[in-house]
Amino acid sequence: MPSFHQVKSYLDHWLHEVDEHSIHSPFFFDLYSKVVTKKYKSDLPVLENLRWDMESNKTVLSINDLGSGQHHKTPSQRTIGEIARTSLTPYQYAMFYLDLLYYTKSHRVVELGTSLGLTTLYLAQKKDATIYTFEGSHDIANVALTNFEWAGRKNIELIEGNINSTLRKFLQSTNKVDFVLMDANHRYGPTMLYYQQLTKRLSGKSIVIIDDIHRSAEMEKAWREIRTDVLVYGSVDLYRCGILFFDPSMNKQHFVWSLK
Repeated sequence: MPSFHQVKSYLDHWLHEVDEHSIHSPFFFDLYSKVVTKKYKSDLPVLENLRWDMESNKTVLSINDLGSGQHHKTPSQRTIGEIARTSLTPYQYAMFYLDLLYYTKSHRVVELGTSLGLTTLYLAQKKDATIYTFEGSHDIANVALTNFEWAGRKNIELIEGNINSTLRKFLQSTNKVDFVLMDANHRYGPTMLYYQQLTKRLSGKSIVIIDDIHRSAEMEKAWREIRTDVLVYGSVDLYRCGILFFDPSMNKQHFVWSLK
């Protein structure tokens, strides 16, 4: 059941939402009309079959969930089915992320929070992109690796370990990053830390997606601070996620939309 905070934030989002008639920027109008308002259906049935298989999988995993953002203790034993039913990105958003990846012509992708690897496999459909995906739980990472092998995708590199340290090490030895999906630790401190680390490898053409920006008060605080950062020149609030743009020509624009 949604919390009071989530209900309140959803109503606030609905009150501030705009449509194409309020978009005067050619870039954002094109993004809205070609990607955001697209009617997303499951165009990848093989991946959706994998989702259904995982949702019914009763295999028990020992997990160390560092990123739930919940105040209660996370169970150390969960089935693959339980994780799949509560953690996997809905297909319309997975397809949206893939379309956004094509739209931005991105090649170097960082995904923080592999989970079971389904969203990773969606992103990996863009064959000329390399997906660097980060996962903190050993058992969950093993399931994701099995899924990558099953799908035959060669453009995925899974980096296992605590993201607080693995991301920093990765960024020290890599070039610019085009596309980032942050869906790992849903707390204020880690979200701000990851964003600050990532800014060192972003360019004016990079985009960053932050998942669950309205999940809690601390995630909303992180989203407000990040979208008003001096490096951010455009942002979109889709309620489930926020998208950041770093091109100075956008002239500090912010939009509240819904995925249709």
